Amino acid sequence: VHWVRAFIRFHGVRHPATLGSSEVEAFLSWLANERKVSVSTHRQALAALLFFYGKVLCTDLPWLQEIGRPRPSRRLPVVLTPDEVVRILGFLEGEHRLFAQLLYGTGMRISEGLQLRVKDLDFDHGTIIVREGKGSKDRALMLPESLAPSLREQLSRARAWWLKDQAEGRSGVALPDALERKYPRAGHSWPWFWVFAQHTHSTDPRSGVVRRHHMYDQTFQRAFKRAVEQAGITKPATPHTLRHSFATALLRSGYDIRTVQDLLGHSDVSTTMIYTHVLKVGGAGVR
Repeated sequence: VHWVRAFIRFHGVRHPATLGSSEVEAFLSWLANERKVSVSTHRQALAALLFFYGKVLCTDLPWLQEIGRPRPSRRLPVVLTPDEVVRILGFLEGEHRLFAQLLYGTGMRISEGLQLRVKDLDFDHGTIIVREGKGSKDRALMLPESLAPSLREQLSRARAWWLKDQAEGRSGVALPDALERKYPRAGHSWPWFWVFAQHTHSTDPRSGVVRRHHMYDQTFQRAFKRAVEQAGITKPATPHTLRHSFATALLRSGYDIRTVQDLLGHSDVSTTMIYTHVLKVGGAGVR
């Protein structure tokens, strides 16, 4: 009712039956362009007018569905400078530091890094395979040569946890549902073990089985947040900021947009194009 009244007042209290498509479009455009209403508010106004014309006045206005809506504002991503990344890394230790280096050096999402298995690291070819990333698509990433020694050490630590679980007769690590049904023992094998394994066991919420999970997202998030604060970084940086910083650094170094799109696993290049706007404002992004 509120939006119908506003519509009528907007047109000088004329009866809505006398108002046509141009008047409705003018009102909705005014809301979007002059009032600067949010997308959800604009959607409410549109729905109210659709209901009023269709159910009360029994007038079919199919064109009303096609009227342009305000597009959600898209903020530029936060991007860290190489110096800021180094400062943050200086306040991280052990596998948290290595994990942050991996995110920054490959551009992978935090969930993709946490779910890495031993078999996903190919030191001979210098690649990391991200299995079923966003959109359920696999992709190959560059394994930073500078991180190879540290990653090998990480695998040695992970193998110690795996051997301990084997000796204690523990349940294997969780596998994708279809794979676990087809190969129920695969979760006990070394190739399927986590690269970044949790140091304790926990109950699998899907099966109720007590097993070793990968490093917890929240554990790393907290460590990263502390490091950002200790480094004196005032930007609202999160682990995902490392991915933004990776993409921006590649574009600044001359990589073409399609290559960066493939490395990030974006299905649409328009998503990757946001980083070109970051470069135009000096690479600082949102402060």
